Amino acid sequence: MSTDNESKLIQLAIAGDAAAISILYERYVDTIYRYVVYRVNDPHVAEDITAEVFLRALERLDQYNERGVPFAAWLYRISHARVIDHWRATNRHPTVPLDALNEQELEGDDSELMADVLQHRALREALQAITSEQQEVLVLKFTQGLSNEEISLIVNKTVGAVKALQHRGLEALARLLKER
Repeated sequence: MSTDNESKLIQLAIAGDAAAISILYERYVDTIYRYVVYRVNDPHVAEDITAEVFLRALERLDQYNERGVPFAAWLYRISHARVIDHWRATNRHPTVPLDALNEQELEGDDSELMADVLQHRALREALQAITSEQQEVLVLKFTQGLSNEEISLIVNKTVGAVKALQHRGLEALARLLKER
């Protein structure tokens, strides 16, 4: 959808048009959920946070002002804040799951599958060891498929800073994985 059409849709939603609100929700709910679930590592918590993100967005929709920031970036910022609130409330550090498979789900003697599970576990553990900012950039880049420009709008940093976070995050992951 073009920026003009999305702007019109947002204006209709601000005016209380239920169909416009529904379209915006349907357009972004899966993307926001995927982002949140990668950050909290719990599908049920991610569903709750995603619902809260859209509730907050709906409550504050009249405060949304484009100013060069896409609607999706605004939703990601709300999501990020809710994820941070979640971790503060649970006194834990965010993690990024790469898959939900664990050893109990394995049946039979599939050594190749077991090797994959162990590699994913090592990567998950390494991801937990890097900074939250690096995790966020890597999740947005590699799981959401966003460009550096889009990520810069979401994390409110320059493209250069995003590239640096990505580079340092990948270097840290490589170093941690090599140590294991």
